Amino acid sequence: MQRTNEQTAKEYTERPTLTTARLVLRPFRADDAADVQRLAGDREVARNTMLIPHPYEDGEAERWIGTHQEIYESGQGVTFAIERREDGGLVGSIGLVIFEKHKSGELGYWIGKPYWNNGYCTEASLAILKYGFETRNLHRIHAKCYARNPASGRVMQKTGMTHEGTLRDHLLKWDVYEDVEAYAILEDEYRAD
Repeated sequence: MQRTNEQTAKEYTERPTLTTARLVLRPFRADDAADVQRLAGDREVARNTMLIPHPYEDGEAERWIGTHQEIYESGQGVTFAIERREDGGLVGSIGLVIFEKHKSGELGYWIGKPYWNNGYCTEASLAILKYGFETRNLHRIHAKCYARNPASGRVMQKTGMTHEGTLRDHLLKWDVYEDVEAYAILEDEYRAD
């Protein structure tokens, strides 16, 4: 059956929703902004991410959410709100930056501190790997974390990623040079599991 232009356009404008046993990964909505500011604005969450500012200024969550549709439509990436199925509570964010030319993606995430150590990040990351390899037809997905954040490294290991090395003094976070751990998984490794 031949696809219509309307079907093709819908694929590139309507952001997907993914589900797991306990979670719904969905597009952020404007009414998520207060929860994003509260959760991402926690100093410990910001400390463990490469891009979240601290303090998290008023209006920043709305601005950030407002960028998601254009990034998706351009093919450069996709960002999901991580929501608990049981009560619809927002617990964090996860997404992929897409490098179409190389058929690769970079996984990134944050989880609000009240929801740490519940396995939400691993569960969401596995759903993103499936989406990246099976829907976006990527060849490689990689991720990075600060060396001082071994919990994030364990998430990457649990998803089947291989530790590829340490990037010494790779990023400057709050006036301190930070070592970064690099992980990745290839499509054939993902399909072998």
